Order: sequence, then C-alpha cells, then structure tokens
Amino acid sequence: MAPVYLDNNATTRTVSDVVAAMLPFFGAQFGNASSTHAFGSEVSGAIRQARQDVQALIGAAFDHEIVFTSGGTESDNTAILSALETQPGRDEIITSAVEHPAILSLLGHLQKTRGITVHYIGVDSCGRLDLDAYKRALGPRTCLATIMWANNETGTLFPVEDLAALAHDAGALFHSDAVQAVGKIALDLKTSAIDMLSLSGHKLHGPKGIGALYVRKGVKFKPLILGGRQERGRRGGTENVPGVVGLGKAAQLAHAALDGDTNDIRALRDRLEQGIMGSISHCRINGDVEHRVPNTSNISFDFLDSEPILLNLDREGIAASSGSACASGSMEPSHVLRAMKVPAVALRGAIRFSLSRETTEAEIDRTIDCLPTIISRLRAMSPPWLDRETVGTSPGHDPERDTNDSHAV
Repeated sequence: MAPVYLDNNATTRTVSDVVAAMLPFFGAQFGNASSTHAFGSEVSGAIRQARQDVQALIGAAFDHEIVFTSGGTESDNTAILSALETQPGRDEIITSAVEHPAILSLLGHLQKTRGITVHYIGVDSCGRLDLDAYKRALGPRTCLATIMWANNETGTLFPVEDLAALAHDAGALFHSDAVQAVGKIALDLKTSAIDMLSLSGHKLHGPKGIGALYVRKGVKFKPLILGGRQERGRRGGTENVPGVVGLGKAAQLAHAALDGDTNDIRALRDRLEQGIMGSISHCRINGDVEHRVPNTSNISFDFLDSEPILLNLDREGIAASSGSACASGSMEPSHVLRAMKVPAVALRGAIRFSLSRETTEAEIDRTIDCLPTIISRLRAMSPPWLDRETVGTSPGHDPERDTNDSHAV
C-alpha cells in the first residue's frame, strides 16, 4: 500500500515540474549570472524570471524587493540583524511566545551577547496573540516587531498587517516569518506596511536550501553575508541558480493554483478532523479553528505521548509529526502548546497533520480508519494512573477548558 504523507509543514515533495525547470542549470546552462557573456546572460535572465514569480506570489510591488537566501532561517536572521544595524538607539524587539526556533534562538542569543531587550508576547488558549500586550510593548526604543504570519504547529493566523501598521506608528520596523503562509493563503504586500518577510522554497513544493527575504523598497538594509555584488549587494556569493529557478517555478505553480488548492485542501483537512473527532474520545483541536491556514490540523489525544502514536502511524505507512521538525528529538513539550496553556493531559499527545495539494481523499480516509485502533491500543497499554479520573484531578487540569477554549470532544 502506498505511503501517506501528512507532514507537509516540515517539508513538501519537490514536484516534477520544478525538477524539470531546475535540471538545465546543472548542465547546459551552467554560466555565472554575474558574467557578461552569453553563458552568464541566459542564467541571469532565469534568475530575473524567478524573482518576478516570487514577487507575483507574495504581491510585492517590485521584483527587486526579493532577495534570494538559503532559506527561512537565513531570511529571519538577516531581517533581525539588519533591523538592529539600521535602527541606532533602538534596542528592543517584540516577538511572540510561539515563534519558530529560527526567531527565538537568535533573539535569545542577542539578549545574552548584546543585551537587547526582547518582549515575548503571549497567546490565549487558541493561540491568538495578546494584542493589548503587543500595543503596550511598542515604544520609542522598539527596533523591530517580528511576528509570524501562520504558526507552524497549529496553523493559527496572526493579524500581521494590522500589527505592522501599529509598529510603524511607533517608528519601528515590522518583519514576518511567513514560511507557513506563503503559497497557502493569498498575500498582497503592496497594500501592507510589512517591511520584511521570510519564505522558504521547500514548504511550497520547491527545493530545499533556497528561500527569499522580501525587503520593501526604501527600507534601510544591512546584508548578513558580505562578498560580491550579487542580489544588488544585499547577499554576497554566487547564486544557487538551480535552487532559485526551482523556487521561482514553485512560486509560479502555487500562485496559479492558489484559489482551488485552498478550498480543496481545507475540505480534506475538515474531513480528517471530523473523522477523528467523531471516532475517538478525549481529543481536542489545538489552535484557532476559525483563523488558520487551510492545510494544518493539530490534534491532542489525551493521556498519551505523541511518540508512540507517530511510531504506530509510521508502521501503517502514515507520516505525521508532533510539531516543528526543527525541534524534533526534544523530549520537552511543544513551546507553542505550553504558551497556549494546553491542559497537562493533552500537552504531550499532540499530533500535527499537515496536508498539501497532493493529498488525496483516499489518504485522509485511510488515516481516519487507522487512527482509532492505534489510540485505543495505546490507551489500553497506559499505566493505571493515566485513567480519566486520576488525570482529571491532577494539578494543572482545568475541566472547563476541555469543553470551551480547547475545542475538546
């Protein structure tokens, strides 16, 4: 039986059209884009086309606002460090408590090494940002607010366009890690106050090792990587031409199919959730079910750890995850779910199912068929102290949240 892949927030398959677009640039079209002869000019033209394709996908005003990078992490790091370099006298950064490690790790490092102040804005039980706390944190020393567009674990969407306008009112820059939003929802940066935005190729059926940073025209910028004059002097080093072309093709395909993909994928996600919630007791959907990307479902199974669930799913040929791939191997509960104050009984048993335009109804139905048996078997093997009565009275358990904020069934 063919495997089922439901871990597309970790990475997507590089589709055949993208591979075909990349292949000539490993062979016949091998020139350096900075060279003035014909070998170089045909390559520079391909890079220019890719830049325009990414521009169109995110709704940027100009193609030169797109800076190609090695991926989302580099783009995030570049945006933060550039903001600090170009905003003298401002040494405070605002972020959310549920950001990706690409943001949180760098900010923690900067706190220790540069003494900057970081305001970590909390979220409610649905993963929604505390807007009042965000507004209070803005001030004359705010250098940058960096808030993700869509959470990588729950899919919850943040009102980044409104947040960007508020940051500008305080004289600060605004950056968004949009790695999990680009290609899944429509973006129109021309009409927003967002100054910088990160995206990654392998999250939208492009290759790994390539991404982009959007830098709005007029925003002061300092490069992270110094070298030649590539990328208008904003990112030194010979371009990863096959990767750039692959990202451009993936962006073109995503843009062309966005409306249809969004509706189809949402329908499959809802089918998955309805099947699981209708057949398995004591589980809950984590995140804002009304405002999230269409492909993501994070479901906690009470009284269980995620690892044995994932192992059993894998034995059935079904791939899912417990959260961010960048945090895999950690025995600690998800920092996202902890920030949401998910009850103790559900904190360790969260599974993220993330779909793509390649996901089929048959794959969803197979998952729905397999999962109840897996959960039932694992709960039967659980130690006696994990019965409902015992856990229901354990410290940190809030019965009211089981039926309200956390969408429990």
